[in-house]
Amino acid sequence: MRVLLVQTSFLGDTILSTPLIAALKELHPQAEIWMMTTPLAATLVKRDPLLSGVILFAKRGRESGIKGILRQAATLRKLKFQIVYSLHRSARTSLLLKLSRIPKRVGFKNSRLAFLYTETRLRPPEKHDVLRNLALVSEDFKGRKLPDELRLFTPPRKELATNMQAHLPEAGSYALIVPGSAWETKRWSASGYHQVAKYLIEKGLKVVLTGSADEAEICREVAGNLKVINLAGEADLDTALYLTENARMMICNDSMALHMASAYKTPTVAVFCATVPEFGFGPWQNQALTVEKKDLDCRPCARHGSRSCPNQSRACIDELPAEEVVNAVHELLNC
Repeated sequence: MRVLLVQTSFLGDTILSTPLIAALKELHPQAEIWMMTTPLAATLVKRDPLLSGVILFAKRGRESGIKGILRQAATLRKLKFQIVYSLHRSARTSLLLKLSRIPKRVGFKNSRLAFLYTETRLRPPEKHDVLRNLALVSEDFKGRKLPDELRLFTPPRKELATNMQAHLPEAGSYALIVPGSAWETKRWSASGYHQVAKYLIEKGLKVVLTGSADEAEICREVAGNLKVINLAGEADLDTALYLTENARMMICNDSMALHMASAYKTPTVAVFCATVPEFGFGPWQNQALTVEKKDLDCRPCARHGSRSCPNQSRACIDELPAEEVVNAVHELLNC
């Protein structure tokens, strides 16, 4: 028997979905467990020993539009899955899975076109996203404890890009700062991160900066004239996994990096600007402290952040003192 798990959302969402892999293997111990995700997110799950295969769904590329859905449905039909569990709640996914003719299709009640599933489950809004995801199978466990640990598997250092290997410091000797985010209102100030980096260097730790190519300028501002290792725009996702697992600690925003640190149980200071941990995307099962500018009437302004501050004040970003984040770093270093 083959069982399929579907998660084609953002990278951070994929990380928060990984406990489902173990849960499905426990529910269906004799089955092959497969996962369908985006081409980039496949890097996060392709090494999981519980997965028999990973199917790529380039929903914004080759498989976009109705023709792409039909092609992807044909691919799924050929693999003859008996059950599919879908975390993704879009109409496109609901239609795709219906067209795939998988006999048992389990999704959430609040999915678009939810009537196309054969079974639907309630997604509790008030819990951490890990628990919201696990609600897809919780009733099948009939009171037994659900596997709730995040699952990431790091490539060996020798398999990383050759141009990266020479830049990687010794495990435990560095703090990893990831100052970017896909959403501008979730990014704390570069000047604030600069002060944190300066403090860490004074404490005798090396500082590594990383982020996407779009975040290279932010990382340059954070670095300033400090002696840091700036890998922004150069480190791929495999290198980010390696850096996160081997860091002494991470300092980051509400972003994918936060969930990566949770998966590796890397001590973390997480800065929340426009969003709040109560949305369910805070640290999970790792030693972590959150820092945020509280008592702002305008905050939170959006569930997932936005491109610009709605009232142009940027108070949640610019009025959060660097001292508060430095104090959290100091506390975590001395735990």
